[in-house]
Amino acid sequence: MQSTSNLVVVLGTGGTIAGTAAAPDEGVGYRAAQLGVDQLLQAVPMLAGQPLESDQLVQLDSKDMDHATWLLLARRVAHHLSRPEVKGIVVTHGTDTLEETAYFLHRVLAPAKPVVMTAAMRPATALSADGPQNLLDAVTVAHCDGAAGVVAVMGGTVFHAEDLRKVHTYQLAAFSSGEAGPVGLVQEGRLRVFRCWPVGNALGVDRLPADVTSWADVALVLSHAGVSGMLVDALIGTGVRGIVVAGTGNGTLHRELVPALQRAQLAGVTVWRASRCAEGAVIGDEGDFASAGALSALQARIELMLRLSVSGQG
Repeated sequence: MQSTSNLVVVLGTGGTIAGTAAAPDEGVGYRAAQLGVDQLLQAVPMLAGQPLESDQLVQLDSKDMDHATWLLLARRVAHHLSRPEVKGIVVTHGTDTLEETAYFLHRVLAPAKPVVMTAAMRPATALSADGPQNLLDAVTVAHCDGAAGVVAVMGGTVFHAEDLRKVHTYQLAAFSSGEAGPVGLVQEGRLRVFRCWPVGNALGVDRLPADVTSWADVALVLSHAGVSGMLVDALIGTGVRGIVVAGTGNGTLHRELVPALQRAQLAGVTVWRASRCAEGAVIGDEGDFASAGALSALQARIELMLRLSVSGQG
């Protein structure tokens, strides 16, 4: 039976999409998170009269994203998704940590309704701001029958939360799905779907400790030419519970890192290997260090943090 729900809730968290600059030609020297979500909606005339509800959660430059905001966002999204009249959620966000927040929500909620994240590479005051079109496209996706899971919409492309990567510092086409390809495209207000919507096993937001300071501390370490084990040894003494190593190529590790990582494991720290490459999965294990598979180093950090925080095991 087709759902009669048609309301889309737009959650505002700040970011460049809500940023302002002193002049319309300033694309770098702007202040993020200056406009409220209602102002963003009012800037898109095509959204007038649509069944929308706004909810300003935070005003944050996404480079400063933190675990407390993630927990607040996950709880708020779950609340709105539980309302029978809500068909989908749109989250306005910054681009810097968009891929991290998208994966976190995907892993924690794995929603049956669409949670559509969107952002912008140019501030709202730019001469040719990309935020209004991205917001319109995101609402379009959230309203579509059959849409589900956590996705991101940028530049008319619908990205799966698991495949989302920011691949450019400045250009409008700053995101990619890599080898997997996009979920679909939004063209002239119509959605073309190429692959299945995101599904997964929800960890459950209620299973996360309410005190985010008790969440497992998981660090990222980069393998590179000339690296030593000094950083890993220093991390052991901080009480870190997990380490994700962004290795070279297929997650390979510099010979100077290996003994330090072995010492970390003997001290009870869980060690995973990811790759610093933009595409591809880490295939196979290397010694005692488990592979993070197709997860990026950023995603692997989140995954390991969640596992350790909920169950105490990696």
